[in-house]
Amino acid sequence: MDHAVIIGASMAGLLSAAALHRRFARVTVLDRDTLPTLDTHRRGTAQSRHAHGLLARGREIMEELLPGLTAELVTHGATRGDLQERTRWVHAGRALARGTSGLEGLLVSRPLLEGEIRRRVSELPGVEVRSGQVVTGLLSEPGRVTGVRLATGETLAAGLVLDASGRGSRAPEWLAALGYDPPEEERVTIGLRYGTREFRRREGDLDGDLAVIIAPTVETPRAGVGLALEDERWIVTMAGYAGEEPPLDLPGFTAYATRLPSPDLHELIMAAEPIGEPRGYRTPASVRRRYERLDRFPEGLLVTGDAICSFNPLYGQGMSVAALEARALLDPDLRPQAFYRRAGAVLDAPWDIVVGGDLRLPGVEGKVTPRVRMVNAYLERFHAAAHHDPGLAQRFLRVANLIDPPPALLSPAALLRVFRSGARPAEPALA
Repeated sequence: MDHAVIIGASMAGLLSAAALHRRFARVTVLDRDTLPTLDTHRRGTAQSRHAHGLLARGREIMEELLPGLTAELVTHGATRGDLQERTRWVHAGRALARGTSGLEGLLVSRPLLEGEIRRRVSELPGVEVRSGQVVTGLLSEPGRVTGVRLATGETLAAGLVLDASGRGSRAPEWLAALGYDPPEEERVTIGLRYGTREFRRREGDLDGDLAVIIAPTVETPRAGVGLALEDERWIVTMAGYAGEEPPLDLPGFTAYATRLPSPDLHELIMAAEPIGEPRGYRTPASVRRRYERLDRFPEGLLVTGDAICSFNPLYGQGMSVAALEARALLDPDLRPQAFYRRAGAVLDAPWDIVVGGDLRLPGVEGKVTPRVRMVNAYLERFHAAAHHDPGLAQRFLRVANLIDPPPALLSPAALLRVFRSGARPAEPALA
């Protein structure tokens, strides 16, 4: 049947629809929410009120799937620019050296980005986005999923069902009901808690820089992000691990900023006018479901986005990985095992980055291997050297933005520059 049904109008679901409309005559996207007609927050995207990063590779793939998207977002106030020139990247307690990376970034709020993508996808030939639709189960025949059942009793037949319903995906239990094993699940417990406030943006803030990203350190396991958004505002998100929660009241929020590994966000907050209401958010764990390891799987059912792997959102990888997984749907072979091999290859690098980075922090629960310890020790040296070396900083940003694989940081040329620099890791900051 030349019909694909996508469960969830998430970023993963919408981008998958942009890919699958090239493969199927009809694509129906079902979402349980009442989807907004304006670029506003919606209930099913609770994290949309917090800072969102769109990595360079993610923007490239979105542009490939929906040509002209970047330019359209810029007309609505998004800002594009080189990711190394006007961004303060603070890792291991030190700012990376400035330079020109050739990586194009896009600063845009989640509601504007998601709203524009939803509009563009809804206008694609053969695509229908339906809101207020709850999927309660799958239709099937031996060895194959053939459609979905809705809470209203309606059934939709489909040649492909794609689950993009997010962290709360019911695919594992649906598989079990059909007589298949659910996937193994890997979990790294982080106990991450967000606090976010917005501020009015003025000319001269941060000396003209447009973003600050402060990564946590072992000594100071707190992080902060400040991004320039449309409508002349800053969004500032701070986060603590292992259940530590940034206060949302302005005095407490400001005081918390003094406890980050760098003073940049505190200086911004002290000089800026607060606007809007503060918001909190919690992420208990990073979770990866190993669908690629299953040796039996029904035809006609695929899982993508947060339903297959949900990351610590501090790393800003979720939307970009969803875009890469959507691109994998363009391959002619949509058999589950073939798709999950491609998806696994997409996920391996960002998963290693997130898990390796988090497992070095106190309070994070997961398996710390000798390899993780070795890589983390090397990265401390790498970031110390990249504080002075724009070339190393660029190399790191290419990996962080999913352009190059992590082994690029361990190339002979990179190793030589790191150890020749003689730079030592930063002194521990006071927590």
